[in-house]
Amino acid sequence: MKRSIPLLLVLFAPIFVSWSLPAYSAPDGKTRQQIEQIRLRSGELPVVKLNADMLYRILASEIAAQRGRFDMASQTFLDLARETSDPRLAKRAFQFSMADRDMARSLKAAREWALLAPGDPEAVASALALAASNGQTAGLASALRTRIEKAENKEQAVIQASAIVGKMADKRVAFEVLEKALPPSVRSLPVAHLALADAAWAALEPTRALQEARQALALDPESEPAAQRVLEYGLKVDSIAAIDETRAYIKKHPDSRKLQLMLVNRLVDRHDFNAALEQVNAMRQRSPEDFDLLYTEAEVNMRSERYPQAQALLEEYISVQTQRRKSINDKATNAMADASDARLLLVQIAEKQNRLGDAIAQLDLIDEPSLRFQAQVHKAVLQARMGNIALARRSIESLKPQDNNERSVVALTLASIYREAGRTDTAVEILLKADSSIPDTAEIKYDLAMLYERQGKFQEFERLMRRVIELDPNNANAYNSLGYTYADQNRKLDEAEDLLERALELDPGNPFILDSVGWYLYRSGDFEAALEYLQRSYDQMPSADVAAHLGEVLWVSKRPEDARRIWQAGMAKEPQNETLLKTLKRLGVTLK
Repeated sequence: MKRSIPLLLVLFAPIFVSWSLPAYSAPDGKTRQQIEQIRLRSGELPVVKLNADMLYRILASEIAAQRGRFDMASQTFLDLARETSDPRLAKRAFQFSMADRDMARSLKAAREWALLAPGDPEAVASALALAASNGQTAGLASALRTRIEKAENKEQAVIQASAIVGKMADKRVAFEVLEKALPPSVRSLPVAHLALADAAWAALEPTRALQEARQALALDPESEPAAQRVLEYGLKVDSIAAIDETRAYIKKHPDSRKLQLMLVNRLVDRHDFNAALEQVNAMRQRSPEDFDLLYTEAEVNMRSERYPQAQALLEEYISVQTQRRKSINDKATNAMADASDARLLLVQIAEKQNRLGDAIAQLDLIDEPSLRFQAQVHKAVLQARMGNIALARRSIESLKPQDNNERSVVALTLASIYREAGRTDTAVEILLKADSSIPDTAEIKYDLAMLYERQGKFQEFERLMRRVIELDPNNANAYNSLGYTYADQNRKLDEAEDLLERALELDPGNPFILDSVGWYLYRSGDFEAALEYLQRSYDQMPSADVAAHLGEVLWVSKRPEDARRIWQAGMAKEPQNETLLKTLKRLGVTLK
């Protein structure tokens, strides 16, 4: 299934650095290896003469990095590091390579940095982590074990080892490496068992994760992080026991605020709203001055659809924050931001109750600078939902965007308003104008491509979506949209497979992508695999579109009753869904 949701722009801030290398040279006639040996024995940084050529290359690289040319900057710094044996230059090469997302060059730079600064834990950890992330795990366990055994600060060494294996793609292998890396000398440290618990959890071994978390708590009965893991991992193994253990810990440690809030969240996730509210009330009785708990209680009531209670609590919370602002200078508190967050919740409640006018009134009261633009954009969306598109457009056009990011949001929002109103041609005009004024913006091109697809202009759709992938190679939605379109049209299935594999690699649990993969497998004739992916998608997102696809595969798999059940559920949610209606018509199915 294609996803027509604008993505947020990711902006990189320029990276600056100042250099102050000693202005005298190393002894003449020494080889690089000899220089390194002398320096390593002394534990000092090398002395490097900043000649005109070096100074020019450093400054040129910094300017290149500020302009986004991290490839050029990182390679130059790596060359300089090898010429001078200065670890600071190798570190800079590593930083720019990471900013460029070039893992191969990052690994080279990290290894050079570690070679030149073997006593720097950050350098060694970076080299090991990059090697692990690239699948180079041979000898990693023994290397980590040696580091831990030699380290004076064992706890810090265990934490670093855990961070390094955490970079590995294969989490089961990562867990095995960490287990081998921890020597007996650290097995009595709670942090070792916490690290093993986290690694086991990532490796999808919740029982072992819980066992290690309990061991950490046994070694340090005061440890709130250990208690948090007992709750989190225990919920997967034995939820009742995990909650009971957590309550027992809280009884002994009534000031464990983070754990108690975590328990509230997990109870809400389980839809045990009464128990969650009981926990919040217990916290409020113990800490009546903790006004943030008003907000927490309001959130729980909102999740349980007790809207009047939630609204009353939020209004009380806003009143408290207003008093704080009057009594204390705004800059000395976060009262403005807290009150604005509460108003955003009031907006959600009003929308759920279809009180769009009240929602707009709350949006107008938001004065937190970082939220004001977002609030006014949302106001325009609500005005359009109320049927007043002209007013929504005036609201959008009255905004004063500060940068290209906000200009993109304005264009995307206005286009979406017209798209939802069925005025696709106007939406296209808006995005074409935006694409001209803000070129090479992947989000604008993505939405424009989706509009072309809606209009049946598949060549324009394909051209633009390929350009989105060029601009943003990690855009899972773009791969998914193009792959799904090929599968839906039953053409270029080999390319559809490649595109969808890439999308799935980038975002494995995305229900839109799972639906697309299932639909591709159906087109390819693998009904059994198609059912697996479509069912996974439907379990996460029981929309009419997914119901149409899942129902069709069930129908051709000679399971008509299951198909009808899925289609009826989809029809109940979206009676006018185009995909579902076309599917039923094409298959000649009439639902009772």
